[in-house]
Amino acid sequence: MHRKIEARIVNKLLGHKIPVPSYATDGSAAMDLRACIEGPLTIKAGGKELITTGLAINMMDPGLVAIVASRSGLSLKHHVHVAQGIGVIDADYHGEIGVILANAGTEDYTVQPGDRIAQLMFQPVVQVGLSFVDTFSTETERGTGGFGSTGKA
Repeated sequence: MHRKIEARIVNKLLGHKIPVPSYATDGSAAMDLRACIEGPLTIKAGGKELITTGLAINMMDPGLVAIVASRSGLSLKHHVHVAQGIGVIDADYHGEIGVILANAGTEDYTVQPGDRIAQLMFQPVVQVGLSFVDTFSTETERGTGGFGSTGKA
């Protein structure tokens, strides 16, 4: 199912010198975000940088969230990943999408204009209300067991 959302180009490089985000294949769950920058930008080993994408979106639906995720090849080959694990773009954010990339490697990494730097995926949202109680209404086998409590690796 293809759902349409509004997208706005906020940097004139996007769509001209740098391709607009798109799905690589019919089976792709996420579209590639590219570095919409004028020139090369180096992320020092152990450092992080905010990379602009030239794109803003308007989901027009509080039942949607956009998730910015790392690209597996960039993480594996160069130790460069989305700094906070994932980026969350709320339905009511209309500014340019920026990607904070972290370099966990031992060598500097240079991002070139147009490089694929992250993936953008859309997911449904469920908002809940918290009901504070003194005890939970049901027990589980796990109970309050924390990390590793199920005995599985």
